[in-house]
Amino acid sequence: MEGLSKLFFGSGLYNLQWGQALMMVICLALLFLAIRKGFEPLLLLPIGFGGLLANIPEAGLAMSAVENAIHLGNADQLANIAAALHVPFDSAATITESLRHELLLAYKGSASAMHEAVTFAALDMGYAHGMLYQFFSVAIMSGVAPLLIFMGVGAMTDFGPLLANPRTLLLGAAAQFGIFGTILGAAALDASGMIPFTIKEAAAIGIIGGADGPTSIYVATLLSPHLLGAIAVAAYSYMALVPLIQPPIMKALTTAEERKMKMEQLRHVSRTEKIFFPIILLVLVALFLPDAAPLLGMFCLGNLMRESGVVDRLSDTAQNALINIVTIVLGLSVGSKLSADKFLDIQTLGILVLGLAAFCVGTASGVLMAKLMNILSHHKVNPLIGSAGVSAVPMAARVSNKVGLEANPQNFLLMHAMGPNVAGVIGSAVAAGIMIKFLG
Repeated sequence: MEGLSKLFFGSGLYNLQWGQALMMVICLALLFLAIRKGFEPLLLLPIGFGGLLANIPEAGLAMSAVENAIHLGNADQLANIAAALHVPFDSAATITESLRHELLLAYKGSASAMHEAVTFAALDMGYAHGMLYQFFSVAIMSGVAPLLIFMGVGAMTDFGPLLANPRTLLLGAAAQFGIFGTILGAAALDASGMIPFTIKEAAAIGIIGGADGPTSIYVATLLSPHLLGAIAVAAYSYMALVPLIQPPIMKALTTAEERKMKMEQLRHVSRTEKIFFPIILLVLVALFLPDAAPLLGMFCLGNLMRESGVVDRLSDTAQNALINIVTIVLGLSVGSKLSADKFLDIQTLGILVLGLAAFCVGTASGVLMAKLMNILSHHKVNPLIGSAGVSAVPMAARVSNKVGLEANPQNFLLMHAMGPNVAGVIGSAVAAGIMIKFLG
């Protein structure tokens, strides 16, 4: 009987807290959206599943060895942890949640040398890093996973439409206004006292406006790792909702005649141009903004492997097997940050609102830039392709094409919209480099 009691009191069911239960419901909702509705299933499914694993009570899958020791340890073990952290501790005192929380705060604020010492102490007691914690450390904290995904995206990208109509680079640049506008929005919320955000947190949130998941994760990891879960979920959710978010904005900012506008067929782009472009792009941007080199470098490497035609095996691996494997690990790692103590916060609501605002501003900026280009130039562009300046490839370009076909069944804008769409990927990487340069 005593064994059954011990089993029950140590079970996840007995120790389940309301926050963990709520997060499990949220993660199940992500799985529903991925499986039933098809919303970014490649990312939302592993993210949702990782969130489920992270919120299983007593499992400690998303915790470090020290966090597991603090959460589960007895008085003697906590005394050892406190000694390593140089925190006063009375082993005869009653162990309370507030005491464990105090030790946890001391651990998170500890210096590097002390951090290593307390980790060694926890490992020596028999506690281990959780599975998801190890995934996160290897894939996210190192920056490897987002960079490998960027290489895969580069291997799948065709710069042809951008090279055929270089002016569309301006549309991709204009769409990045959403990023910088959101930083001002976050600063305003902080100044008003509604939701506290530091400038680094505001910058990490603003990248959502670029509609680029890997870039959002990369910047959040460097600037605000504690907000990673909410930022990643917001970024990929809004990317999946592109067909719902963008059309009303596009129609509100354009006339029926503008939407019907047909564009001339794009010129043929030679293989030589496609080979030289990623090399020139990387060299020019990296010389002026070295902090953008990691993201843009991997993107250009992937594209060069595709266009050179001499490493088809590497290009195929980057486009398929490698990016699929990394996506699984990336999703589970991000899901590890959906634990109740990290996600259920007023800042999460602010992130969702600001992320949506960033996306809407980016869409509107691209459309308005296209209209401005038409005023200043004799070579007209359909303003609908401006909305593709956000880097949700190729969804944003497909939405531009769909809205154009609704206005004129003979109006095929897909290839024209791919120009600003690809430019948006470059723009978001450059914007990320600027954030890291000044705030990292």
